[in-house]
Parts: sequence; C-alpha cells; structure tokens
Amino acid sequence: MTNLNKLLSPALIGFVGLYAFGTGKALAESDIEDLIKNGSLFGQLRYRYEHVEQDNFPLENANASTIRANIGFKTGEFKGFQALAEGQFITHIGNDTFNDTVNGRTTYPVVVDPDGAEFNQFWLSWNGIPKSKLTVGRQKIDLDNQRFIGSVDWRQNDQTLDAVQFKNNSLKNVEWLYLYSYNVNRIQGNKHPLGDLDANIHVFNAAYSLGKKLKLVGYGYWIEFKQLASQSSKTFGLRATGTLPVNADWNFSYEAEIATQSENANNPLSFSETYYHISPSVSGYGFTLNAGYEVLGSDGAAAFQTPLATLHKFNGWADTFLATPISGLRDLYLSAAYKISGVNNLIDGLVITTVYHKFDDDQSLSGDFGNELDLSVGKTFTNLNLGPIKSLNVLLKYADYNGTANIPGRKKLWVQLGAGF
Repeated sequence: MTNLNKLLSPALIGFVGLYAFGTGKALAESDIEDLIKNGSLFGQLRYRYEHVEQDNFPLENANASTIRANIGFKTGEFKGFQALAEGQFITHIGNDTFNDTVNGRTTYPVVVDPDGAEFNQFWLSWNGIPKSKLTVGRQKIDLDNQRFIGSVDWRQNDQTLDAVQFKNNSLKNVEWLYLYSYNVNRIQGNKHPLGDLDANIHVFNAAYSLGKKLKLVGYGYWIEFKQLASQSSKTFGLRATGTLPVNADWNFSYEAEIATQSENANNPLSFSETYYHISPSVSGYGFTLNAGYEVLGSDGAAAFQTPLATLHKFNGWADTFLATPISGLRDLYLSAAYKISGVNNLIDGLVITTVYHKFDDDQSLSGDFGNELDLSVGKTFTNLNLGPIKSLNVLLKYADYNGTANIPGRKKLWVQLGAGF
C-alpha cells in the first residue's frame, strides 16, 4: 500500500461513513460550493540556514540552506463537517554540503531537512456529537508540552500521524481525547527507510483545569512500531502546571511531571523506567527566569525513550540527546529570557533567550555527559500592511555543546526567516 493510499483511503471512507451516519443524505453540489466559499486559504514560507561544526567530523562542516513552503485550504463547516488539506514542499538552495539522511553525503554532519513534497495534513472532521469532535486522516498532533507527542515544527518537514482522534469536553473543566494511529510520517521524509513507520498507537490524554492556577493531565500512551521494535513501549504519567501571582508585577509558574515506562508489544527487552521533570519559573518586567531538572531513567540495559516527541525542545538545541543514552540522562538547566518593550516598534517584542544545561547519566550520578550553552534572538512581526502576509518572523539561534571523550562536541548556528499568510 502506498503512502498516499494509507492517507486517503481511511480518511475518505471515514468521511463518507460519518456523513451518512450524521445526515443520511448524499453531499449535494451546492453543499460543496458552500464548504469552499466559507473556507480559508493559508500557508507559510520559511527559509533557514544551518551551520554545524562537530568534533567527529574534523574535516567537514555542514552548511544547509533550505526553504519550505506550506500551502493549505480549510473548508467551511457544513452540518458539523469540515476538512483540511495542506501540502508541504522542501528544497535546499545551492550545494547540499550536509547529510540530510537520504542524500548520501555522509562525510558531513547531519541536518535532517531532506528535499521532498507530500501531503502534510489531510483530515476530515465531524462535531455532530455534543461537545465532541471526531477527526480522521493525517494530522499534526501536539499534546501538552510535546515531550511525548509533537509535530516537530522546528524541522522543515513536520512529523504527522495518520490517525483517528476523538475529543470531548462534556464534563466541567475536563477535556479528554483518544487517538489511534496506524502510521507515523517522520521528519526524514518518505525516501528514508524509517521515515514512514507502520505503527499501532493508542493515546489517551485527559486534562482537568482550574483556570491558570492548576491544570492536571493524566495520560497513557501505548506505542508499537513494526520497524523499530526496541522503541515500542507503554507509558503512564501525570503532569501538573500552573501560574500564580506573586504581586502586581511578578508571577510564579510551575511544571511538574512524573511517568513510568515499560516494554510493549514486539519489544524484545523487558524494562521498567521512570521519568520526572520539575521546572519552576518567575516572570515580570519582561523577564522570565527558569530552572529545571529532568530525568530519563535507566536500568543499565534500557532507558526511558520519547520517540514521538518534539525532541529539539528538550535537552539542548544542539540535539545531542535525541535518543536517551542507554545509561539514562539527567539534565539540570537554567534559562533566562527578556522581551523588549517600550523602545520602538522595530525593537519591541524582540525576545533574547539564554539556556545552560549540565548533563549527567542516570546510573552512577557521576557520569559526566557534558554541558551546553544555547542563545537565541528573535521576533515575530504582526499587524502588517503587506497584503496577504499576516506575520513575519526572524530568528538567530546558536547552540554550543561541550562534549566528553565518548560524546563528540558540536556547535550549531541558525538564521531563519519566515512569513505566514
């Protein structure tokens, strides 16, 4: 079965079935016209230059100049039905002096932005059940802080799931969802042997919210990969977040999470690992000061893994620890950010961020995994008088991972320009 058939067949069958169930009628030509007339066109254009210096590639640095274009259409709503289709196109500009994982340039460090064109999203939804929504097809899924399931928007090619998702908020202060996915479209693209994963994934996520002060999330994720049996797992966890006022000028925020993980389905290993993360912060006068401690546990034979996460958000921007080392990982980090305001329209809204990470293993507590310094400066411009362009964003970003004898150091620099319409 081709990737297109994997996408289209369940989505179209699901739509026909949902419509028949919900209305008992065929879709008239005038209905289709209304769906289009009340819909909206959207898109994004994003250019990025990425430079990588890596200690185990002493003769070659990576220089990747890539651009992605997303174009999509979201229909209007008719009798509870709605659809969205989005294409994504990625290409490099100039010489491909980087290893994009499929171009064979293995003498260069990896920059996972391969050329490609595909359906990024293609879904059909129905909200005919009160306070509920059923969505069938290819979807971008971002749950909570994306530590377990995310769309990896940082890379040029999004991670999406071919899935059936049901959301409900009929209980006061409670929103829950169930999702089943049979295929994962990874950031490496369809040309990579592991870029399109046959899967058997069940997701349950329920949130209880008491405004800004407290949000509790409980979840269970059952993951089975046909091609990556060692990554098949079941995970259960609880997460708490909230923001409390300290005074008129300062707020205190917190994030605390704990989870357990064990083998699932076809995984040949037997393990039981623990994850926990605590991260308090204070914010005021444009500043946000944050400290955090994240642990991905290990028993020495296996470690806690999060293969569907937006991994770039965690454990340093240099992406050294996209897979948890076999001995686990402890990440102690400090960050400070400042958002400029009250200067002028050009500068106001500029965000300056710095993050420091100290990494260790989970087995001995003395295993040094190095440290990292991350820096970024960026701004998004909105309310523009530029025709269909709704926003412009600029970003300058740098990561410096100081490695160890067993983990090569690396430095990365990004310059990014984007436009949304």
